[in-house]
Amino acid sequence: MRYVSHLSCSVCGAQYPADRIMNLCERDNRPVQIVMDLERLRAERGADGWWNPNRPSLWRFGGLLPLDFDDPEDRKWIPTLGEGHTPALPYTHPIADQIGCRLEVKDEGKHHAGFGGNPTLSFKDRGMVMTVAMARALGLHRLAVPTQGNAGDSLAEYAVAAGIEAIIAMSPDTDLPVLGKVAAFAKLHPENVKLELVAGTIVDCARRIREEYLPRGYFSVATFQEPGWRTEGKKTLGLEMAEPAGDRLAHRKWELPDVIVYPTGGGTGVVGMAKAFDELESLGLIGSDRPRMVCVQSPASTPIVRAFDSGAPDIEPLPPGKTIATGLNVAQNVGHVNVLKIIRKSGGCALTIPEETIATTIHDEWRDRRFAWSPEGAATLAALPILADRGLIGPGDRVVLVNTASAEKYLPTIRHLLDGGL
Repeated sequence: MRYVSHLSCSVCGAQYPADRIMNLCERDNRPVQIVMDLERLRAERGADGWWNPNRPSLWRFGGLLPLDFDDPEDRKWIPTLGEGHTPALPYTHPIADQIGCRLEVKDEGKHHAGFGGNPTLSFKDRGMVMTVAMARALGLHRLAVPTQGNAGDSLAEYAVAAGIEAIIAMSPDTDLPVLGKVAAFAKLHPENVKLELVAGTIVDCARRIREEYLPRGYFSVATFQEPGWRTEGKKTLGLEMAEPAGDRLAHRKWELPDVIVYPTGGGTGVVGMAKAFDELESLGLIGSDRPRMVCVQSPASTPIVRAFDSGAPDIEPLPPGKTIATGLNVAQNVGHVNVLKIIRKSGGCALTIPEETIATTIHDEWRDRRFAWSPEGAATLAALPILADRGLIGPGDRVVLVNTASAEKYLPTIRHLLDGGL
């Protein structure tokens, strides 16, 4: 934690010591973030001397993360499994071709030669490896998470790798590959993983964690409930989108996309990427321009879309519905207030993508290109016609879609959409 300065509330700005073990801000119950000592980092390591492009994992960003893999004292807490450093793949699409924009898919759900790879085939590994590492560094060994699925799968994997205890609370309706894997972890490693099945959604699972496990000494690492740890892991998505690559590598030129289309449940990734970009600007590596942030949601849960469209500063939750994009089925989150601020400040928007459109996109893209989109990722591709109509993507724009997980994690729910299967 060499370059961590302190903790700060993301809304009221209240400050706390860097090593404070806490959940929400004690003043306003809003999410807390880690503040890095960027002035000292730059003085000691240079503008980007903390960056190691030869390390094929998210730990390539060294001192810009709260735990620096280059520091032996920090490294001993990190249970790395090669997470992060995923490619941004060029992708063709009729609308992109018509407009003349450059389309990329940040593929979080598959291992690609020459890159790192998320061990549970989901972007959740970015946040969870940082969470487990920070918990260990601060002396915590009992964690609990309510989850739609992928976060629980990830925490189970890292709990076993790190030798800590984890309670995973998830619905029995969770996609079977994920549910089965967590159940297997609980069976094979009962000293590390306990699976708690709770009827309902992530909201019900969170209530179970609060009522049953927090009083017994477990620490909640629900979305935005820990002191910025998961945000720091997700920050690496933005750093990877910006880091020098291709023709920019020789000159170490950092450059942001023009548009990022992100499937948004809790929204940790949106907050993490925005934090990454602000830090890069503070280090003098980029300017003040930011990507237009587009958040897509399912009709099952549209808190951000409704708040954005109405101009409200924060969300008003409604009961969640059903969706094949289970990661989007988050009816309320204490961090949504910050997601809304980021969307508006960037000139982006929030969109609802119909269930049938998500399903059709999965089917058509597998049939035509043999590209297996997760339901959440498919929602980002399906947003392109709307963005084109609204003029939010234009000629020459670099547009990054985030495919958050492997389609395999959603079988058998989406099997009927895949001709011949995966």
